Amino acid sequence: MLLSRRQLLASSVAIPAFPAASNIRFAASGFIWQNEIEEGIRTAARFGFQGMEPFRQHILKYLDRPLDLKKQLDAAGLSLVTCSNGGNAMMVDFIDPAHTAQTIVDHVRFARDFIAPFGCRHFKINLGRRPSAPTSAAQLKTMADTLNRLGRETAKLGLKLAPHPHIWSPLEREPELRTVMKLTDPDFVFLVTDTAHLTLGGMDPVQIMTDYYPRIAAVHFKDTEAKYRGYRGPTPTQEEHRKVNLYKNLGAGGVDFPTIFQLLRKRGYQGWITLDLDPPRPGEGAIEENLEINRKYLRERLAVRI
Repeated sequence: MLLSRRQLLASSVAIPAFPAASNIRFAASGFIWQNEIEEGIRTAARFGFQGMEPFRQHILKYLDRPLDLKKQLDAAGLSLVTCSNGGNAMMVDFIDPAHTAQTIVDHVRFARDFIAPFGCRHFKINLGRRPSAPTSAAQLKTMADTLNRLGRETAKLGLKLAPHPHIWSPLEREPELRTVMKLTDPDFVFLVTDTAHLTLGGMDPVQIMTDYYPRIAAVHFKDTEAKYRGYRGPTPTQEEHRKVNLYKNLGAGGVDFPTIFQLLRKRGYQGWITLDLDPPRPGEGAIEENLEINRKYLRERLAVRI
């Protein structure tokens, strides 16, 4: 429930004064449950989320029967926010011209046959593996051209194409992001902005989300260690991530969520925010414990009804 005025005033932490009404909706990432999407649906509904956002590789058994999954979501009172690309039998290569045609064909098929039947409004995509050297100007041009072509096709399905800047992908650092945004058509190519990935990639999430607000199709929330607040160094490595999880529960201190949420509310954002966490590792608590930590943060620090 929304905190009362008395509770807000008594809190030791200042909370921005947001309007009570909001069309922002909150979802849980299906990635938390991996292949157990059915358990995820039940748990997400119990915690008050309004949607679920899985990855294609975890819902392969529903690829040919999306309406069976939709029935389960409908029964739980949840919407499918979108479904990320990837997994077997799908080309995900946006930087090699030799793979452009197949990448477009596979993504259009998935968008048409699986995502569109749910009534989704955007198609969030990852962009494949990062090349061994920094993404070159030619590769960024190929990426932009591919996104423009694919975005025109998904628009016919009522879906905004929304690439996701992600560490260890070809779209990781700020110059890469700004180049691709400059080279893509704002009518057909949008963004899913992830607070942790922008931070770990050396970007300021508030600045990026301010600069590209009209092109934000959806938002992912996750935190990082406090030492990454304002970080401008090299991207942490996958080896570092294997040793210590780079992705943290909300409130860890790496991301300025009150300022980001204030930006979204002031700009009248009416889309989805997905709590985009990995499944907990040993010593990181159970799934439901982490969901409660994040729900508490949303309620107490951001005054969100959930």
